[in-house]
Amino acid sequence: MTDYRPQQLDKKWQQRWTASNAFEVDIEGKRQKFYCLEMFAYPSGHAHVGHVRNYIIGDVMARMKRMRGFNVLHPFGWDAFGLPAENAAISTGTHPRTSTLANIAHMKGQLQRLGISYAWEREIATCLPEYYKFNQWIFLKMFERGLAYRRRSTVNWCPSCNTVLANEQVIDGTCWRCGSTVVPRDLEQWFFRITAYADELLKGLDTLTEWPEKVIVMQRNWIGRSDGARIKFPVADAPAERRTGGRVPDIEIFTTRIDTIYGATFVLLAPEHPMVDRFAAESPDPQGFRNRVATFRALDREGRRTGAIEKEGFDTGRTARNPFSGEDVPIWVANFVLAEYGTGAIMAVPAHDQRDFEFARKYNLPIRIVVRSAETPATSGEMSEGTTNYGTLVNSGPWDGKEAPQVIAEMTADAEQRGIGTGEVQYRLKDWGISRQRYWGTPIPMIHCEKDGVVPVPYEDLPVELPVVTTFTGRGDSPLAHVADWVNVKCPACGGPARRETDTMDTFVDSSWYFLRFCDPKNDDLPFDPAAAAYWMPVDFYSGGVEHAILHLLYSRFFTRVLRDVGLVNFDEPFKRMLTQGMVLKDGAVMSKSKGNVVDPDDILAQYGADALRLYVMSVAPPEKEVEWSDTGLRAGSFGFLVRLWRIVDHWAETNGGEGIPACGPDCTGAERKLRRKTHDTIRRVTADIEERMHLNTAVSALMELVNELYDFSAGTAHGIPTRGDAPVGRVERPETIAVLREAIDALVVMVSPFAPHTAEELWQM
Repeated sequence: MTDYRPQQLDKKWQQRWTASNAFEVDIEGKRQKFYCLEMFAYPSGHAHVGHVRNYIIGDVMARMKRMRGFNVLHPFGWDAFGLPAENAAISTGTHPRTSTLANIAHMKGQLQRLGISYAWEREIATCLPEYYKFNQWIFLKMFERGLAYRRRSTVNWCPSCNTVLANEQVIDGTCWRCGSTVVPRDLEQWFFRITAYADELLKGLDTLTEWPEKVIVMQRNWIGRSDGARIKFPVADAPAERRTGGRVPDIEIFTTRIDTIYGATFVLLAPEHPMVDRFAAESPDPQGFRNRVATFRALDREGRRTGAIEKEGFDTGRTARNPFSGEDVPIWVANFVLAEYGTGAIMAVPAHDQRDFEFARKYNLPIRIVVRSAETPATSGEMSEGTTNYGTLVNSGPWDGKEAPQVIAEMTADAEQRGIGTGEVQYRLKDWGISRQRYWGTPIPMIHCEKDGVVPVPYEDLPVELPVVTTFTGRGDSPLAHVADWVNVKCPACGGPARRETDTMDTFVDSSWYFLRFCDPKNDDLPFDPAAAAYWMPVDFYSGGVEHAILHLLYSRFFTRVLRDVGLVNFDEPFKRMLTQGMVLKDGAVMSKSKGNVVDPDDILAQYGADALRLYVMSVAPPEKEVEWSDTGLRAGSFGFLVRLWRIVDHWAETNGGEGIPACGPDCTGAERKLRRKTHDTIRRVTADIEERMHLNTAVSALMELVNELYDFSAGTAHGIPTRGDAPVGRVERPETIAVLREAIDALVVMVSPFAPHTAEELWQM
């Protein structure tokens, strides 16, 4: 009997797989395709066990589908642009390209040593010009369609990363990457008009029947459709404006509760609302007015949005007319109103909105009940909070006695008929700001000319490659702005002097279409061949962290629709089935280099081999749940199981007989029938657990049960229970026994192979 030496098996079979290009595939018509993909990796330098769990999950699925006869595409690549490499350059002087490519080489070796069955011939890295050329190509297509545009905007600025963040990258008022408090800053920025697809992105969620419900809910809430009405509140003219003949524009508000409009006793403006500066100029104390506005604008934006800050405001001294009641109501500026939500102005209905109620109580503003339900107090003086329930309209003029929400449509139609408002749909989703004031990213392919304005780089001049920069300061302006021979160019339109755009693209642009590039990664003319995408897409199985539910997954759905409209793809959704895997914990905390609790997979491989690690992270919990790392569980659990598996297969490997005998004929004993039933039940369970339920841990449990059954069965045979010694000499088994054993062992090795491929390959050769 041979000993189980996993390190030798790992090296042997990995070399064979590499030499034979075992996992490379091409388009073919005979077999059904299966595209299996895990979210590609940021090359941080060293992958730990928390990283590789996701890749092993995908590999189990890919190997299972290959055995089931599918033409499996299972590629991998590197999300290689980003701040960490540039920040490292600031502190160490190592160029981002140098450190990034070195990290890629190391992490690729780690994944290869794990036996992940990737088609490495299709490997991509987003920091290479052959990839980011097509980021620029897609940008130009968006620009042609009005989906890429530039405007001055108040943006989210991370003072630590020294760059702009998209709304989706601000988590509870802090930077998603470094945790620093985000502050507002006004900058000229490039945007993608994702809002043009808002309704389509929302409706498309209904088709994603194989996505986790929590991801669907997160995206639905982020898109945030609101059906309501835009209503005009005319502003009373100030004396100076009457003298000059000027007229202040109406203040337009958006509301989903027009049924409460008779209870609007004041109007609130965001500090950034364009009317605020006009009111300041007409104020008796313009500078004092502006100082108060500046104080509000400087507040934490997330705190303003969530109401975490104390609600404060001041009266502008101006009034607006409620177009339904005819009442003149005061206009205030409030710190909790944001310009980017709705219209930046709200009709305040304190009786029926909690924030308005708190504000009215603080500043002694009128509160009027206009919707009465069973929960509504008799008078506003008895109210302790705003009531948001629907009910019967009161104090609402001709609408008294009408029921909400039914009356909302009637009141909206009335506003439209009288020219004071329109029905409108608004979204919480805002356009995606993609400008970043950093070096290590895709250059935006635009040129600024004094004569012709902003001019796109011609397609034939792509890629606009990053120049070599030797000094990184991290001071907030783009390092590209200081590379004179790169910045100063001729205008493509007039030939005159011009300057390149020096901002780079948000790195989430890179990951918004990489799954399509894998379909045709060597194409130098197009991002990919439409025919290749038509064959391989959509991705049949996609796995990654739930932290990407809003950012990457939403942007990918947006890009897919844009590329559909460009004519490159003929589908709407990029990912058919989605799994969000749980984190790996150690000592109760998520593995992290900063916490010093990471487990290096290379250390595990050196002691126990790749298959023990693969089997362990699959066996301890369902893929979507968190895993608590345990050295004991690895050693006694998965490694111990592989040793037992090796012994039972090796024990029976040289046994002859049973050829041509049915696995369970009329002469089978009860024990033989029991083993055969267990074998077929395990086949059923493992197949369903992997392909249907994705309960990989229970699939491993079923395999362990079958091994136990084989040991029990072996105890009753002539050979006895396998040990490290040789089997007894001269003992012959019944042919029926050998046939049942051979069927069970063959099935066991095949079922183990997605989890422990090196061991299974060797056992199959016995």
